[in-house]
Amino acid sequence: MKRRSTGRRRLLNSAVTATAMGAALLGIGALTWILYTVISRGAAAINWAFFTELPTPPGVGGGGLSSALWGTVYITGVAAALGIPLGLLAGVYLAELGRHSRLGDAVRFGSNVLMGVPSIIVGLFVYTIIVLPTGHFSGWAGGVSLAIIMLPVVARTSEDMLRMVPDSLRESALALGAPRWRATFGVIFRAARAGLITGVVLAVARVSGETAPLLFTALNSPYTVSSLNEPTANLTVTIFNYAMSPYQDWQTLAWGASLIITVAVLVLTLLSRLAFKENRTWS
Repeated sequence: MKRRSTGRRRLLNSAVTATAMGAALLGIGALTWILYTVISRGAAAINWAFFTELPTPPGVGGGGLSSALWGTVYITGVAAALGIPLGLLAGVYLAELGRHSRLGDAVRFGSNVLMGVPSIIVGLFVYTIIVLPTGHFSGWAGGVSLAIIMLPVVARTSEDMLRMVPDSLRESALALGAPRWRATFGVIFRAARAGLITGVVLAVARVSGETAPLLFTALNSPYTVSSLNEPTANLTVTIFNYAMSPYQDWQTLAWGASLIITVAVLVLTLLSRLAFKENRTWS
């Protein structure tokens, strides 16, 4: 067998290493550029009025986005209340009960497909089943659309985290006479708690910046949220509307809202990383 030249292998290894490092630096550079742009332009809009006052009419200075901030919190809360429990239960089934069953394979395949469905398709689906029958946009419809996007993320992350728990821990709990449900929620969940929290936090971060589903479901509103049964203000659609407007004050508010969402996603991501790091240290 002909031996390859040592110098050639070293040269190839150096080229691949340099390419990988260049790609990593390119990604870090792009992220840094985005953060710098959002922070430098959005910081000018951050003040007390931004968080406490309602939007002003076009051409009128001042005002804030308090209605959009609260609307985003409410819609995301509805999505979390619907998507997280269902996602965790689906993950439990995939990891504990249907690991080798045909139904489990079908659910797993469906979750993978749902994770790849464009968010605008989810918005159009919820528009068809909720907005059209009720005859109006609503915060509830927006929450349902975000919950559908969140569901497969929580389910697959939960499955992966639960399957990382050693089978000996399951067998020990069952050998002590604990029912299957108690062993799962009292022992397995506790062992995988940091990973499960990581999946939930990442799912919330995943839907917090979605715009397309809310255009079809919650729409937007300049008024304070009084009921989720009506069009509900939210940051992402507000950014879309304000950034496309010709008014400088609205564009500044759009940059401020972009900064708030960016900081929120960064904080959630850091929290998930810290939780996962704590889990690995504990293990």
